[in-house]
Amino acid sequence: MPASSERQLMRQRLREQRAALPAAQRISAAQGLLHQLRQLPELTVDERIGGYFASNGELSLHLVVAHCWRENKLFHLPVAAAARRLHFARYTATSLVQPNRFGIPEPQVAADALVMPETLELVLVPLLGFDRRGHRLGYGGGYYDTSFAFLQELQRPATPLLVGVGYSFQEVDTLAPESWDVKLDLIATERELIDCTET
Repeated sequence: MPASSERQLMRQRLREQRAALPAAQRISAAQGLLHQLRQLPELTVDERIGGYFASNGELSLHLVVAHCWRENKLFHLPVAAAARRLHFARYTATSLVQPNRFGIPEPQVAADALVMPETLELVLVPLLGFDRRGHRLGYGGGYYDTSFAFLQELQRPATPLLVGVGYSFQEVDTLAPESWDVKLDLIATERELIDCTET
């Protein structure tokens, strides 16, 4: 079976598994995720943080966002731009948020208020699957790989630090990376913080 077909089957299986999670498990996982991420020094020292608005069963960042606001961090959400690129917009308790063409909520801000990926210090990246070497199975759109491709030219870890976020069951034994795939520096689940720079 071609690798692309295998990836599609894996995406479908993991989507279904994630969608079947009961609410109590999702709430518990969000609490566990915050506990794991608070072990990350960057969450304490970095000021400009990027994340995502959980949709389609993704592990929620709502407790992480609340923590960042309490600590006066600048938290940002992705905004899908042209050419499969992401910009980021500041997200506050008063932000107006509307679904984009993919149904994913985005802050509604003026174009000159958008932030480029290079200016962030820490980015929490959604995923469908991962392995412990930092390879990420995304959704197939290529937005994160395109937007953070500049990191491939740098010695890692670099800025921004990329931290994949997912449930522990989304771990797979190994993912064969494509040439354009951008590795994650760490992966945070509800159970552990995995340092991918050591593999």
